[in-house]
Amino acid sequence: MHVEYHLLLLLTLGLVAFGLIMVYSASSGLAVVQGQDPIAALVRQGSYALAGIVCMAGAARLSYRYLRVAGPFLMLAALIGLVLVKVPGIGLRLNGAERWIAAGPITVQASEFAKLAIVVLTAAVLAARKRPPRTVKELVNPIGVLALVVCALVALEPDLGTTIAIAVTITGMLIVAGTPLRLLAGTFAVLGTGAAFVISQNAYMHARLLAFMHPFHDAGGSGYQNAQALIALGSGGIWGKGLGQGTQKLAYLPESPSDMIAAVIGEELGLIGILLTALAFAGFAVLGFRIALRARDPFAKYLAAGVTCLVTGQAVVNLGAVLGFLPLTGVPLPLISSGGSSLVVFMTLSGTLLNVAQAERRPVRAISTPDATSEPRPRSRTANDRADRRRRNSRPRRAVAGGRRRAHG
Repeated sequence: MHVEYHLLLLLTLGLVAFGLIMVYSASSGLAVVQGQDPIAALVRQGSYALAGIVCMAGAARLSYRYLRVAGPFLMLAALIGLVLVKVPGIGLRLNGAERWIAAGPITVQASEFAKLAIVVLTAAVLAARKRPPRTVKELVNPIGVLALVVCALVALEPDLGTTIAIAVTITGMLIVAGTPLRLLAGTFAVLGTGAAFVISQNAYMHARLLAFMHPFHDAGGSGYQNAQALIALGSGGIWGKGLGQGTQKLAYLPESPSDMIAAVIGEELGLIGILLTALAFAGFAVLGFRIALRARDPFAKYLAAGVTCLVTGQAVVNLGAVLGFLPLTGVPLPLISSGGSSLVVFMTLSGTLLNVAQAERRPVRAISTPDATSEPRPRSRTANDRADRRRRNSRPRRAVAGGRRRAHG
């Protein structure tokens, strides 16, 4: 666990530092064109990063076992937050979505904290059971009900990307717990049918799906963001135009510092930059699952698996959408995209994963390096008998008559 701990820490801080660079690159040019402060977005994101470091350090030092007790309270707070975004005067509407709660000059995205709550509570429920869910009734009560309520509230914002990320996370945790794949496949078949009906009745989601299938059929309308992202990636080529030299971010690519920051990476750093970013999240997945598989505590195992599935699953959803493999869903790239709530939550989750790695390493270290002041372990009776025989045989022998020696003992 010692190696995983330090590699995960370096990888997390490296992704955050890379994100600060790319947020500045994606926002400064447009700010200059509009006559605004070019470093304002960097200062704001940097302040969130400092808050995230504090939360990550606290989560890494405070035992993860406290989260098991706090799970129900976190879920209750998350559900209240998801309801408050719909309350006039409290919820904030932006770009056709109601996802934020206004708290003075700070806006909080309730769905980001719902991710943390659902991971913690699902891990606690799975750890409390003697066996994983094997029937529909065991799957629904209570994990399925909680997941359905949270996903429904998030989908009403609407926020399809976060809904998918939560579903992927819970599925990964259930697979790690040993839930039969046949049960999960049947459940997703039913839920997929329901989701298809909801999308067909929601004009916003339906337009996003059509834009994904044919982005250039309406490149000036519903497919505009998809088309501009593909143009940015194509113009970057293999090596990119150079850091800060991209042009799509200058009023062409919407939400370039947040949801579409991968397109900026592709344009300025090319295919190499996209591949290295994907490899970084692949490395996070390897380290996270190694920590989960080595954990002895069931709650720690499921918690580590949930954090890993959430971070890497959301990265796959974001990169897949920008690259044109998945519909645009409006989720940020973890630890890289602009956004305070997302950055603080994901850094806190990374700190929790570090805490699991550190906690599982302590018993092994205590056994391998005993205390120098402790008394030596007594030798076995057989070992003592062998030592006595060697001592008797090593005594000097006395000469006897006839030139022969008689051994004593």
